[in-house]
Amino acid sequence: MKRITTILTLSLFFCFQVLITKAQTIPLSERMTNTVMDIWSDSLWVGRPFKWTYDQGVLLEGVSSVWQRTGDKKYFDYIKKSMDFFVQENGDIRTYDKNSHNIDNIKNGRALLLLYNVTGQVKYFKAAQLLRHQLSEQPRTKEGGFWHKRIYPNQMWLDGLYMGQPFYAEFSAVTNDTKAFDDITNQFVFMERHSRDAKTGLMIHGWDESKEQQWANKTTGQSPHVWGRAMGWYGMALVDALEYFPDTHPGKKQLIDILNRYSAAVTKSQQPSGLWYDIIDVPKGKGNYFESSAASMFVYALAKGVRQGYLPQSYFKVAQKGYEGMKKEFVEEVNAEKINFKGTVTVSGLGGKPYRDGSYGYYMSEKAITNDPKGVGAFISASNEMELATMPKPGIGKTVTLDYYFNNEYKKGPLGQDVRFHYTWEDQANSGFWFWRNLFNYAGAKTNHLEVAPTALNLKNTSVYIIVDPDTEKESPKPNFVQAKDATELVNWVEGGGVLVLMTNDVGNAEFTHFNTLAQKFGITFNEDQKNPVTGSQFEMAAIPVPAGNAIFKTAKKLYIKELSTIQIKAPAKPFFTHKGDIIMATAKLGKGTVFAIGDPWFYNEYVDGRRLSADFDNFKAANDLANWLLQQASKR
Repeated sequence: MKRITTILTLSLFFCFQVLITKAQTIPLSERMTNTVMDIWSDSLWVGRPFKWTYDQGVLLEGVSSVWQRTGDKKYFDYIKKSMDFFVQENGDIRTYDKNSHNIDNIKNGRALLLLYNVTGQVKYFKAAQLLRHQLSEQPRTKEGGFWHKRIYPNQMWLDGLYMGQPFYAEFSAVTNDTKAFDDITNQFVFMERHSRDAKTGLMIHGWDESKEQQWANKTTGQSPHVWGRAMGWYGMALVDALEYFPDTHPGKKQLIDILNRYSAAVTKSQQPSGLWYDIIDVPKGKGNYFESSAASMFVYALAKGVRQGYLPQSYFKVAQKGYEGMKKEFVEEVNAEKINFKGTVTVSGLGGKPYRDGSYGYYMSEKAITNDPKGVGAFISASNEMELATMPKPGIGKTVTLDYYFNNEYKKGPLGQDVRFHYTWEDQANSGFWFWRNLFNYAGAKTNHLEVAPTALNLKNTSVYIIVDPDTEKESPKPNFVQAKDATELVNWVEGGGVLVLMTNDVGNAEFTHFNTLAQKFGITFNEDQKNPVTGSQFEMAAIPVPAGNAIFKTAKKLYIKELSTIQIKAPAKPFFTHKGDIIMATAKLGKGTVFAIGDPWFYNEYVDGRRLSADFDNFKAANDLANWLLQQASKR
């Protein structure tokens, strides 16, 4: 009996250890998202009516970030299902009321733009246009700041910057409305001007231009207190909107300066636990508590600000301290695959019915709960940022430049304007390199593009230069063919230490003659053929196993490469990957530099983002493997 008891005890102990190990290997962002897709399987909130609400948008931001980091289609499918409950075929949005001029209603627009950019379905863009039209009609303060809602006249709240400006910036980037960035900049400037305490740098919740509200200071128009989540909204808005600002726009520097002032104040108000109080300016107030959504938002804003280069590296330690505090205080284990997130205040506002006077007592009267969607969504985003930071960073100090000269294709955009597409960083549709760009960025590299012929001079700051599928005459009315001088310039650049990637296509879909004049400088010739054809969705026809110990593909085990051209080599090139007797990848060393060649564009979104291929193909991992290898070959320039 004793022996049986011992065996049972050991068995239970072993099972428990397995669960612990599994929980430790699944990132928190994914475990939190698993909880979301369980308790809100239809993405509609339990206990609430079917309604277009910003809560959903906050949650989907987190889910989107996890999809981009993992390439797992279940996350994209969840976003699409969530929005499809509301978006009708003509672009109308069920339960959305434009005439309320509630800036909260703009938040979900980023999910609509994601769906449009990825799928090309016009209904999502039409729905996004409705939200953009609301901004055009949104009532404003005298200097031009958006009112928070029509029922809150003359008022700007910190919350509104997150609800409106990231969407406004992304929509403007999609439609090439560069003038709009003046307005977007002003919204942040106005809010900081009217809400920031010059001594502490902290920002109060709301500002009333008319100074008529009961909660408004009769001299400044400011509400009485600094609510943590309100400041969190503002910080997330900054880093998300900045992502879409043209580098040449003066507003970008203005917003980066604001972010740095903001981050200094957030750091000073961080408590020894790493967390922040619900009401930050009354840290010793009776009943005050550490609030989880604010902490998540601060961690997200600081970590992303550092990753994007907007903030000094020192702020990452602040984010890390906050993240560790959140894990101790707010994360509740459910099982190996799920967690709960505690300590999120359900809501805090100003005015309305019943009237919210902005007093400390009012804020303390609102309840904090477990698994509030606003806290959960912000926590997923924050966790994902911290998980990105743990990834290898061979790209720090390096720039990856994608050719936009030899590949120079355009299509009509949503408003009839010419839009560059096909193997570009920005293209989120099947034809783009958006996912691959992200992987380079996650590895610490900057990504850039070159719209003119490459020279050793204009590539002097580039570590990796990628040329993909140069245009044929059917793809571009005036294609820029590779010339002898281009080849000479690139040979000199590679010899000096550059890493060159050559990716062509199969016969009938690629320009070979001129491109080969470049490739042959490195002992590489692309054959005008087509291997690995695929019939319909019989993807196994193009499956390629990766031999153990492969020098580049260390995590990918099964590749999908269809309809590629094969390669012939001579010195200095060497075969890198052969399949069924054909060379399909080659490398070459020349001087201090490296060349990698493959007869297919390969890593465009269609075969990387998880939506098309079955889960047993490892193209996403392969894209990450190759990105890391290329960066490891490259020197800082």
